[in-house]
Amino acid sequence: MFSETKAFSGFSVNDIDAARTFYGETLGLRVSEENGLLFLHIAGDRDTLVYPKEDHTPATFTILNFPVDDIEAAVDELTKRGVRFEHYDDLKADDKGIFRGGGPLIAWFTDPAGNVLSVLQET
Repeated sequence: MFSETKAFSGFSVNDIDAARTFYGETLGLRVSEENGLLFLHIAGDRDTLVYPKEDHTPATFTILNFPVDDIEAAVDELTKRGVRFEHYDDLKADDKGIFRGGGPLIAWFTDPAGNVLSVLQET
């Protein structure tokens, strides 16, 4: 039934303007807006929908992962752009916020609405 449909994902934020600035300027994604909805144009030709929600509650899980070749360089650049990386009690990260405890190297951060995102090193 859905084998040929081009599915896409989406998530809510409490402030579309702040999301546009964060995703477009801080993260450097190509973004567009239509009818009050924000579209993140991500490589691979699959847009992600960002929609406003008055009673938005941040996701408690990672909603979007950004694979990178060099996590050290990505974390350093994002830190320069004002991104703060998360440190979780049960997942011990280094001083930069990179978790090195098994699996891919990964660092989590949040968008202005509190949704969890990550950069992870491709192997």
